Parts: sequence; C-alpha cells; structure tokens
Amino acid sequence: MPRAVWTGSLSFGLVSIPVALYPATSPKDVRFHLFDREGRRVRYRRFSEPAPQEEAVDARDDEPRDEQPRDEQPRDEPSPDRELGYQELVRGYEVEPGRFAMLEHEEVERARPERSTTIELEDFVELDDIDPVYFEKSYYLAPRRNAEKPYALLLKTLERTGRVGIGRFVLRTKPHLVAVRAGDAAIVLETLYFGDEVRPASEAVPPVDDTAATDRELRIAEQLVEMLATSWDPARYSDEYREELLRIISEKAPVESPEAPDGSQPSTTTARAEELMEALKRSVEEAKAKKADTRDRRRAG
Repeated sequence: MPRAVWTGSLSFGLVSIPVALYPATSPKDVRFHLFDREGRRVRYRRFSEPAPQEEAVDARDDEPRDEQPRDEQPRDEPSPDRELGYQELVRGYEVEPGRFAMLEHEEVERARPERSTTIELEDFVELDDIDPVYFEKSYYLAPRRNAEKPYALLLKTLERTGRVGIGRFVLRTKPHLVAVRAGDAAIVLETLYFGDEVRPASEAVPPVDDTAATDRELRIAEQLVEMLATSWDPARYSDEYREELLRIISEKAPVESPEAPDGSQPSTTTARAEELMEALKRSVEEAKAKKADTRDRRRAG
C-alpha cells in the first residue's frame, strides 16, 4: 500500500472527516543513472561560473582602456573547481533579462505558508464546468479511523449531485487549489492550476474560422468519429517506448560498478546475484543462438 503524503481533515459546513491523502498515480518512467565507460558513476556538483571578461570601451574614441596587469588581478574569486556548499548559495529571481533579485534561504522560508491540517471545501461546482487543462495531479482521499460514515456520506452526495468541492490547502510547503470529486468507490482529490497559471488559448492558437467546414464535411467527420467510438479502457493503451527500453534492458547483463563495496566473503545476496548473472548470460546466449537459427532458416527458405 502506498504511503500517505498528508493527513488531516476534510470539512464542508459543520461536517469534518479525518482523512489521509494517497497518490493516485505511479509514473513508470524508465530512469537511468549516468556512468562513464569504465562503469564509474557520474555525479553533479555545484560550482560558480567565472565572471565574464568584458572590455571597457571609451565612448569618445572606441579604443579599449588599459587592462589591469595580469599579476594585479584580484585573486579572491572562487575557483570553478571548488564545489560549493549549500550554505554558500542564495536564490536569484530574474526580474528582467540579466538582472536578479537575490534572496537568502531564511527570507524564502519566512514566506512559506504553514502546513494545513484541514481542507475546507468553499464551493461546489459542476464537474463539467472545469476545463481539464486545470487538472494537475490526482490523489485518493481515504477515511481514517472511525470516519467511514461521514466519508461515505460525502462520497454519495458528490455522486448524486454531480458536483465537486473546491478548496485550498498546503501540501508540504506549497499551497494548492483542489477539486474533490466522487471517483470509483473513493473520493478523489485533484490539485488544480491556479487561474493565472493557465495561458489563454489565444496566446498560442490564432483565431479559428468555424464556418470554414461545410455541412457535408462535418457529416462525414461525425460518421468517422462514430465508427471509431468505443468505451474508455485504459488497459488498451500502453507506453511502447518504455516497453521497448525494458526489453533492451532485459537483454543486457548487469555490470557491477567499481564503486560497489568489496566484501571478503560473498554473502547470500551476492551468491544469488551471481546465480542471476549466470542465468542472464545463458539467456542472452540462447536468445542470440535462436535469432541466428531463425535468420539461417529464412535464408535457406
């Protein structure tokens, strides 16, 4: 079972329901670590980039001014080879191109909102009134101990009215606008983008002339849509790119990184890993032999 990312109460009117919040999705992206070709992990570090070398120009004759002698250049600038600690960093917000307002860590922390203990539903709206572009991420709300009855009451009410509750709360350190709706046998919480975070379509799409399509073209297009119409089944759609990556990975024999600790005695886990490695190697050889055999038969045929 997934771990709750937030616990608190969901309230509407005088009804308060103790709930726990669980992620409703689990991305399956294939994530890689970076290595060099010797099998050593590649890691990132923070360092300051050298200041740009600019020539000062005299506006009267456009002749470069005398530069400071090389041996008199300041030597207190940080070396780009030195890794910077977290305490040496400040946050910069670009107020205009090339100009930044610098904030200390403490200043950012002072602005953070306090963690919410309650999601208070302020309004109830029709679900169809919310454009899907506003939906950000889905969560399940689960009842906590002795909260099953008010939870079931709200779930049934949302199902019957077809409305969703709109509220706000702070998850971790970020305030969220949320829509609470009835899902499949559970209450679903959708985090929403705030109004000023969604661009108007006019910024990206030029005005469309909806009279350009003829009635005949519309009828044929509608017939095509009806021919392709079906019920929604998410199992019909898969990430073919991820599946292909996993297939390629399954054909690769694992390589131990030089950074892995060496033990004097192989543990049970190591022994099993060696067995797995041997099995993988045999599988790779069998797959290669099978592929070569198939290729020879095709040529002979």
